[in-house]
Amino acid sequence: MSRRLATFRSRRRRVRSSLLAKSAGRPRLSVHRSQQHIYAQVIDDSAGRTLVSASSLEKDAEGGGTTVAAADAVGRRLAERAKAAGIAKVVFDRGGFLYHGRVKALADAARAGGLEF
Repeated sequence: MSRRLATFRSRRRRVRSSLLAKSAGRPRLSVHRSQQHIYAQVIDDSAGRTLVSASSLEKDAEGGGTTVAAADAVGRRLAERAKAAGIAKVVFDRGGFLYHGRVKALADAARAGGLEF
């Protein structure tokens, strides 16, 4: 395993373990950032199911798949869908990704859309 992958995995483990203490019944907003797209989903860990999801792969997605503008659009779309499903408070799970760039843009857009975390 490369050092970069090992660092990513340990960072993801550290983030997830701190979320478990904070969650207290809240659903988890999980973010995955690939080279070409960004994905976000609100997950109910107690039931083990995805409640709401959005990604830059969707047909009506705005902007390019790898831009900050696309991440912003995904965050806004996710917040709209979560509000429609009756979800107001979530716990933000950035996984092993740094809170910077596209991940930060998605989080800021979700907050602006009405999600609390």
